Parts: sequence; structure tokens; C-alpha cells
Amino acid sequence: MTRLEYTFKTDTLFKMLFVQNPDLLKRLVCELLRISFESIGQFEIKNPEMPPESLDGKFCRLDINMTVDGQLVDLEIQVRDEKDYPERVLYYWAREYPTALPESGDYKDLPRTVIISIISFNQFDSPEFHSEFCPLLS
Repeated sequence: MTRLEYTFKTDTLFKMLFVQNPDLLKRLVCELLRISFESIGQFEIKNPEMPPESLDGKFCRLDINMTVDGQLVDLEIQVRDEKDYPERVLYYWAREYPTALPESGDYKDLPRTVIISIISFNQFDSPEFHSEFCPLLS
């Protein structure tokens, strides 16, 4: 039996699949954000650059950044547990959030910014398959 060398957990293959098939990416985001496909008016992949020519090639940006109806959405896939994922994902969010505010903009106009992480390891001691976190708002 032939064993596949690559799976869709491979960052490069994951990005190839979804950037080249934006409707598939849009459907995935709809499922993850629990919104209907038809409700999305604006859907833009902000980093449509393509990965290297081969699956073994070097590639720096392994995430998919999008704008979905004015929201900033960053989709990350992480296979190896390098013991720094909470800090890493917070850094990604912090990097994304301020890019939405024009220099003369008002802070109250900052858009919702969402990080979707698909990880291949247990991050929390929980029987749940899916976790969702939101900031506490007073």
C-alpha cells in the first residue's frame, strides 16, 4: 500500500487548496463562523500569493488572511505543538488588529478581528473538539 507523503495538514498544500478554490475557503469560513454562505457580501483573500512550486519548497507565510464583511479573519493551521501556540496566535491577532484603523480613524470603528486555528494537537485538557474564546466586554 502506498502511503501519502503529504496531507491537508501540510501548510503549503492547505494554502494551495484554499487560495486556488476561494469558494471552498468561503464555505469553510461560513461553517466555522456559523454564518450562511448567502449572507456574505464581501469576501477577499488579502494574501493571494501562491506557495512555492513544490511541496518541499520554503514558504514564509503559512496563514490565510481574509476580509469577510468588514471583519478581519486569519485562518491558521498548526501541526506541531511547539509549546508556544497561545502566544503565537495572540501575536497574529495583535499584528492583524491595528492594520484596520486608518491613521485618522476612531478606535470605536475598529472591526471585529477573528483568528481561526486548526491545530493537530491537544491545546487544552478538555474533551471538547472545538473551543471558542471571546474577550470579556463590560
